[in-house]
Amino acid sequence: MQAGKDKVISFHYTLTVNGEQVESSVEGGEPLWILLGHGQLIPGLEAGLEGKSVGDTFDVTIEPEQGYGPRQDGLTQRVPKKYFPQQGKGLKVGTSTVLSLKEGGNRVVVVQKIGSSVVDVDLNHPMAGKTLTFNVDVQNVRDATPEEIEHGHAHPNGDAAH
Repeated sequence: MQAGKDKVISFHYTLTVNGEQVESSVEGGEPLWILLGHGQLIPGLEAGLEGKSVGDTFDVTIEPEQGYGPRQDGLTQRVPKKYFPQQGKGLKVGTSTVLSLKEGGNRVVVVQKIGSSVVDVDLNHPMAGKTLTFNVDVQNVRDATPEEIEHGHAHPNGDAAH
């Protein structure tokens, strides 16, 4: 079976940027499970998975436009510490953290400066403007269940618990 829209696919990956490994699910990690065609992955990786089958191993290089977008200068914001986990305790300049948005959802930001009651953050994703290379090993491809399509995400091994 080939990967495509409304197929559930699991895969191991190793992400490198400029030849340096950034992240990997390979050593002791679980494969990533996604529902293709539902915006769960950056566009370039999703396109790279199209048509792949169990056992396929491949590299895909993704330019910023098909990844996390180009880096935008001046995309910073001053945010009260109350919007960070544990009121901003443990934050360090240069680290990535998750910011809860008023509209719902989360956004990965990079800490630029920490004040007594506010934190200045760079709103660019940490991978914005970078060319990404993924080494992918496809583990499983199957039809999505109606429930997975309704929910818009995969349920690994058919597990519907959230």
